[in-house]
Amino acid sequence: MPDLRDLNLNRLVVFAAVVEAGSLSAAAERLGLAKTMVSAHLRRLEAEVGVTLIVRTTRRSSLTEAGRTLYEASRECLRAASDALEAISATSGPLRGVVRVASPVDYGELVVAPALAALQRAHPELGVDLICGEDYVDLVAERIDVAVRLGNLKDSSYRSARLGQYLRWIVASPAFLAGRPLPNSPSELGAWPFVGLSTLAHPDTLSLRDASGRRATVRCKRAFIANTASAGRAATLAGAGFGLLTDFSIGDDLAAGRLVRLLPDWSGEPASIQAVFPSTRQPSAKVAAVIDALRAYLARADQARVSARR
Repeated sequence: MPDLRDLNLNRLVVFAAVVEAGSLSAAAERLGLAKTMVSAHLRRLEAEVGVTLIVRTTRRSSLTEAGRTLYEASRECLRAASDALEAISATSGPLRGVVRVASPVDYGELVVAPALAALQRAHPELGVDLICGEDYVDLVAERIDVAVRLGNLKDSSYRSARLGQYLRWIVASPAFLAGRPLPNSPSELGAWPFVGLSTLAHPDTLSLRDASGRRATVRCKRAFIANTASAGRAATLAGAGFGLLTDFSIGDDLAAGRLVRLLPDWSGEPASIQAVFPSTRQPSAKVAAVIDALRAYLARADQARVSARR
């Protein structure tokens, strides 16, 4: 049985890099080592543990069952060690390195990007890599430090920090409303052309509630469906139908008169905004800084909205 004292733990770094990069060449480039050195480290690690970890052919490499077991454990140990080093260095100097953040497209453009820009200005030695997309990503496989997610969380294995909440408001463009009487109740919306979002479980159904807690469900007439929130907003602005759009994405449109809010006592169910990150004993200094930057940006935005209403 292999003993931990017999292992060169530096080789676990090389092994994890090969698994994550997908090949010896890519791992060598990531680590700044020669490919022959990476191959030598793998051979020696396999000799130390006494089993084959990666089966290598001329075309591809694949993990053995033992290799996957060791990789799953190694990546958690390496991440915990990296986070500890970051936490130590953060107490004595500015943030350094690169932080990778994932976000939905519209929220990334409107909120996350400016919040991270402010963070980077405060820490010039910190690089930011923002990845915007509508699909959930595997944080560990994609080397994401923190992801911003809207709505209910699906990843119970990740840790999370609440950033705030958002609402969806019923809105339409003045051109769409021309010649139409304004609705007096949610049920009247059922006959109106609707701009839906295909990524939702029920894109043609509105689940609404009013300020007193009453709820209403409306089955809508589909006129236009989009697979991103920003495309749905654009279609609503262009008069394709009315939409149920996020409050953070349409504040400027409402203020400028490009959109009109309908049934202002009604909105979609409140939904949370969360920052999620891989499970470790404590968030790294970079993750904590991203969360603080997002909370600060949202607090300033809330304060600006309150001042604008006065």
